[in-house]
Amino acid sequence: MNLDLTGKTALVGGSSQGIGIAVARQLARQGARVILMARSEDKLIAACQQLACDNQQKHLYLVADLQTPQQAVSDLKSLLGDQPAIDILINNSGGPPPGPANQATADDYLSAFNQHLIANQLFSQALIGHMRRQQWGRIINVISTSVKQPIPNLGVSNTIRGAVASWAKTLATELGPDNITVNNVLPGATNTQRLTAIFENKAQQQGKSLDAVIAAEQDSIPLRRFAQPEEFANVVGFLVSEAGAYVNGINLPVDGGRTACL
Repeated sequence: MNLDLTGKTALVGGSSQGIGIAVARQLARQGARVILMARSEDKLIAACQQLACDNQQKHLYLVADLQTPQQAVSDLKSLLGDQPAIDILINNSGGPPPGPANQATADDYLSAFNQHLIANQLFSQALIGHMRRQQWGRIINVISTSVKQPIPNLGVSNTIRGAVASWAKTLATELGPDNITVNNVLPGATNTQRLTAIFENKAQQQGKSLDAVIAAEQDSIPLRRFAQPEEFANVVGFLVSEAGAYVNGINLPVDGGRTACL
């Protein structure tokens, strides 16, 4: 099975921590040069140093806020040139705050739409020219199992993630003839800061201890545990490699079997 990414360049969003840095490490181990992207320069510098310890690739970083995606794309072009030669795009960004859909404001929805769908669109448009010229490319969107089964109290996230999933399926059909695959990978409960924040909010709402909420959540997963970020990254590493070349336009849960639908 060919997982080698030598000679490829990957742009990985949200890669200063959590799932993002795990994906960056995995792609670097497979031989890719990685451009890490997130908001915190200090964390990005530390993440770059971690990747440099793993191999000899010259990795880069980009400080970007996806609330202003036009500026982020402009900064990427300044870093790499007007036509960035990036082969693999990992769209990954922190999810909207929890809360019921009926209490969210219009600005809540607009902010999430801009950070996720519009940012994904602009980065894809900036990079697919290179992918088309070489007749090879990979776009992975890290979204949520909520596109198959909405998650209670994540109203804005459920809505926006669903929009991204439909956008990606459309893009997969459009770009397939150019040998560019577009897939969504759906993390379930994964040991990250985001998961802890969600459970703390749930514990407060339910008047329960954090430990009790965590135990109940683990009991709802057939494997009876949360995922490690590296387990999620393994799936991404497969999809962007030659081994995953015929997988296109799918929503792939990495959730220990928790999602109730097929």
